[in-house]
Amino acid sequence: MMSAEEIQVEAKRVVAKGLDRYLTFSVGKEDFAIPLLKVKEVIAVPDTTPLPYSPEYFTGIMNLRGQVISVIDIRRKLGIESRKSEEENAVIILDLDPLFIGIVVDSVNNVLLLNEDDFGDTPEMEHKKASEFLIGVAKKDDRLILLIEIEKVLDIEDLVMAQNHAA
Repeated sequence: MMSAEEIQVEAKRVVAKGLDRYLTFSVGKEDFAIPLLKVKEVIAVPDTTPLPYSPEYFTGIMNLRGQVISVIDIRRKLGIESRKSEEENAVIILDLDPLFIGIVVDSVNNVLLLNEDDFGDTPEMEHKKASEFLIGVAKKDDRLILLIEIEKVLDIEDLVMAQNHAA
């Protein structure tokens, strides 16, 4: 597995060449992607400490090498039914400067290198909330991958809560 520094160096090199890399992951039956520059690392699901009076999608807080990180179950946040098996579950640690936050996903798939030809238009949606966080759709190997803006998925209340818990 690449270190956070190696991921950042590789991501900057790729962006400089005019290409974009995305980390793809699955939640339920859907494939999602976020820019690789926002990913610090991927880890196995750790033990978390739940906090009282937290939203149902807030798993709790964890200790990652001395740093307290809030963990959110993205499946619950998006209202997607999780898979039966939790063997492949992972936590993606995101660098959302100035804070780090973990999101639980069903599986981490791979890093995709996308160019302009791979992107499709954002579909028209009935629900405004869904269209707010969807950047676009990538078509790769007969799959549709939803490109999301993770800050909007988590919304500002979640980020403030995560920052308060980390402090």
